[in-house]
Amino acid sequence: MALGLAYILVGIPIALLGIYGIDVIVTELAGEGFLPIDHRARGIGLGLPGIILPFAAFVVARKQASVGLGAMLVVVGVLIIAGGLAVIGLADPPEMSDTRNAAAEALPLIAVGSVIIGLGVFKIRRSQS
Repeated sequence: MALGLAYILVGIPIALLGIYGIDVIVTELAGEGFLPIDHRARGIGLGLPGIILPFAAFVVARKQASVGLGAMLVVVGVLIIAGGLAVIGLADPPEMSDTRNAAAEALPLIAVGSVIIGLGVFKIRRSQS
């Protein structure tokens, strides 16, 4: 039961972060994304659950062995890190933007993604022993 809930709690962020990433790509290519919200609302609505739910899933299934759940946690962490790298890559040049610091926005994402990957690796290793 707890493992099933954990799979759902990790599946949701994979879907949300996938939608988030696709909307960012569409926005960069077409000038406007398919979601009728600005980047801040998109980050809060899609990105924040993508960060919180993997931690909840890990706690819910902390006593169950599951390589699959560990792998899903790694996928979520990789998606979050990719988002952090995209923030850096898509940032305006410093001479054009004096109000936004891409590194200050991206480094917390990379750190959180790394922690989630670590939880996934821990879950995988613990399941195999």
